[in-house]
Amino acid sequence: MFWYAALVLAVGAERVAELAVARRNARWSAARGGVEHGRGHYPAMVALHTALLVGAPVEVWVAGRPFEPALGWSMLAVVLAAQALRWWCVGTLGPRWNTRVIVVPGLPPVVRGPYRLLRHPNYAAVVAEGAALPLVHGAWVTAAVFTVLNAALLAVRVRCEDAALASASRAAPASPASPAGAA
Repeated sequence: MFWYAALVLAVGAERVAELAVARRNARWSAARGGVEHGRGHYPAMVALHTALLVGAPVEVWVAGRPFEPALGWSMLAVVLAAQALRWWCVGTLGPRWNTRVIVVPGLPPVVRGPYRLLRHPNYAAVVAEGAALPLVHGAWVTAAVFTVLNAALLAVRVRCEDAALASASRAAPASPASPAGAA
């Protein structure tokens, strides 16, 4: 159980690092006229992700969930792959990446890195990690509850982000060198 608690704490520390990057990037976006969208769902997202980090080890401890090597090691690989994908997204978006939906008017959508493969690769990482992290040590209730609640939250979040990006693309003036919406 100790190593699992250490893993969850490491993921929590990674989340704190994300928030530091997000704050810095929010300042960058604000300096360029960035507009935040969807503030209403952000507290629910923070609460859900915090509940994942608390719920998984609590379920393991309270319910006495055993470590099943075949499941545990494969889910650990998924957690690590999700982290790699998340930081690939952060690196690809650079100062435009954020935990909030902030769009800088006039900037074209990013279509390189993982964004050339998926429209919302960061959310794919969130979905994978949210299911896999609890399952590393058999916390299947936490995995199931997070997955269901996260699906509902992502339905709101993706609609919000898509609308924000679409409105920014419509508002961006087209130029012969770079048409609106092209990257």
